Amino acid sequence: MHETVHFLERHGYWLLAGSVLGRQACLPIPANLFLVAAGALAHSGELSLTAILALSVITFVLADLGWYGAGRRWGERTLHFLGGLSRDPGSLVHRATATFARHGVRTLLVSKFVIGLDAVAAPLTGANHIGPMTFVLFDAVGALFWSTAYLVLGYIFSNQLDLVALHLARMGTLLALAVTASIVVYMVKRLIRWQRFVRQFKLARITPEELHARLNAGEDILLIDLQDPSHRSAPVLAIPGAVRINPHRLEQCSDVEIAPSREVVLYCASPGEFTSARVALALQRRGIGHVHPLAGGFSGWRKRGFPVTIVAAAPLSSATSLAAPFPRPSP
Repeated sequence: MHETVHFLERHGYWLLAGSVLGRQACLPIPANLFLVAAGALAHSGELSLTAILALSVITFVLADLGWYGAGRRWGERTLHFLGGLSRDPGSLVHRATATFARHGVRTLLVSKFVIGLDAVAAPLTGANHIGPMTFVLFDAVGALFWSTAYLVLGYIFSNQLDLVALHLARMGTLLALAVTASIVVYMVKRLIRWQRFVRQFKLARITPEELHARLNAGEDILLIDLQDPSHRSAPVLAIPGAVRINPHRLEQCSDVEIAPSREVVLYCASPGEFTSARVALALQRRGIGHVHPLAGGFSGWRKRGFPVTIVAAAPLSSATSLAAPFPRPSP
C-alpha cells in the first residue's frame, strides 16, 4: 500500500479529530474526505470503524458546544460574526432563523448536510435557550447521521483508495503548495471580511425610542427602508415616512443622490441590522457622515409598538435625488 495510505494509517484518528475541529471552526478543511478515507481503511482492518464513528461524533459535539455556549451568551452577536464570514450574511442568518423557527431543535439532525446552516445551527440553538442536554442529544444524532454517511461511502469504495493515493502522490509538492495557498487566501479573505463587520458594529446606531422621539419632534430625518418585498406574499410594512430603496442601489451608488449634510437612518428586516450596517458603511465612504442603522431593525421598531404603515414611499424616479426633504405620508 502506498506511503500516503500508511500515513493515514499511523495518524488517522488524529487527522480525523483535527479535520472535524477545523470544519466546525469554519475553516476550509474537507472533513468528509477524511471520513471517506477512514472508512476505506476500516474496511481493510487498519482502523476501527466503531472508534472512528465514536471519535467523529464526540469531536463534533465538543466543538459545537463551544458555539452553543457562544450563542447562549451573546445571541445575535455570535450570529452576526458567523454571518459576516459569508458572502450574504443577512440572507444566511435569515434563512437559518426561518428554518429553526419551523423545525426547532430538530434542525440539528440535518444541519451538517446543509452548507451555511451547519455554521449557525449550534449558536442558534443556544440563542433560543434550548437546554444543553437536549442540544447534546440532537447534535450527537445529527453528527452520527453525517459521519455514518461518509464512512459508509468510504467503506463501500475502499478498493479505490490506492488509486486515489497514487494520483495524489504524482501531484506531489505542487498539490500541497496549491492547497496551502488556497487555505491562506481563504483565511485572509475571511479575516478582512470579519474586520469589516467589526467596523460596522461600531457605527453609531440609533435606538427605536430615540428615532420615535425625534420624528415626533419634527426633525428632518431621511428614513430609508431596505426591506425586500419581492419574495413575500403579504404586504411588507414600513415606518411611516420611510422611502423604500433597493440596498444594492445605495451600495453601488448607481442612481441615488443623497446630500452629504442630510441625516439618514437605515433599517432592514433583520434584527441584527446586517443589511443596514453594510449600506451605512458604503454611504459613509461616499462622504455622507450622518448615517445610522436602526438598532434592532424594523422588528425592533414593531416590538415597541411604534406606528407602522402598509405603504412605503417609493423614489420619485430612477435617478432619485434625496437631497431635499422627502414628502411623508401621515402615520
